[in-house]
Amino acid sequence: MTPSAESVFQFFPLEDLGQKVHITSKPFGQTPDGTAVSIYKLSNDADFEVSITNYGGAITSIKTPDRNGMVADVVLGYESLDDYIRNPRYFGCIAGRHANRIAKGRFTLDGTEYQLAQNNGANHLHGGYKGFDKVVWSARETANGLELSYLSQDGEQNYPGNLSVTVKYSMASNNELKIDYSATTDQATIVNLTNHSYFNLAGGGDILSHELMLNADNFTPVSKDLIPTGEISHVEATPMNFTAAKPIGRDINEAYDQLGFTGGYDHNFVLNGSGMKFAAQLHEPKSGRTLRIHTTEPGIQFYSGNFLDGTLKGKGGVVYQKYAGLCLETQHFPDAPNHDNFPSTVLRPGETYSHITVLEFSNPS
Repeated sequence: MTPSAESVFQFFPLEDLGQKVHITSKPFGQTPDGTAVSIYKLSNDADFEVSITNYGGAITSIKTPDRNGMVADVVLGYESLDDYIRNPRYFGCIAGRHANRIAKGRFTLDGTEYQLAQNNGANHLHGGYKGFDKVVWSARETANGLELSYLSQDGEQNYPGNLSVTVKYSMASNNELKIDYSATTDQATIVNLTNHSYFNLAGGGDILSHELMLNADNFTPVSKDLIPTGEISHVEATPMNFTAAKPIGRDINEAYDQLGFTGGYDHNFVLNGSGMKFAAQLHEPKSGRTLRIHTTEPGIQFYSGNFLDGTLKGKGGVVYQKYAGLCLETQHFPDAPNHDNFPSTVLRPGETYSHITVLEFSNPS
């Protein structure tokens, strides 16, 4: 039986339960300029294992058991640093300085217009040509995980302000991975960070039979180039309705036919509630693997892997076809700097950008 959305969320650090996080690291190669990159493995005694590289802060692997105890890797990615550099598709990375799309790469802040890189057609996507996914982060092992830090300098990808960013990955009870983001600036700027993991809880095949529930009564409609129109619309009586769990493939063609979406879902959903809240549940019926997401963010971007096209080979030589994985990106809304009715992504000196997302994996029978 799939667990209900109403079950109470509790986050207990492993040390509170007397459990132990095992942390190991090894070299992962060098960037073209000779910078050394490492990969870190976090694991517990319940066959839960997460691997993270400080190149782009990317989660390269999440291994978790099914209802029969069989362990599989449930995220897409590569086995080598060279592949992450040659074929960037945001697999598992930290996306920023401003995740998601900004229309025409333009925004105005305190009367000054900024022109960002237009790296997604006419629009700006995930921080530009060299966003946070393509930089080497400083890494420090902690008792329960890994702390990454990066200084994004004033003018990087045309963003204003020196932005100091910290992202902490920590493992907790019940096979949970907590991601804690924080940032400060010395000049007014915009910030929107997320993790861009592609999930496939079956460990292979497509994700169309995965059952998805989203704690969202509303979504933000988009134009043909996936830029929000500024409206906030009810999901009821549309293919966007995931308020009750349903297979992702059930309405995916209707979504394309009715609303002109690009081959599937790539949309921001407005989460119900405030503070730390239940955001999403993803369940794979055959394996029993279930992912529940809680977050402090106001939105979650559901992307069904529409632009995967069979041209990339991932771990184990697997070819990533369309719908090979899906993303559930907790974040502020796309193009937020250009919509006054959206939650603001502006960060000013003296303020701290902060949000938490928790990924909880289980295998109910």
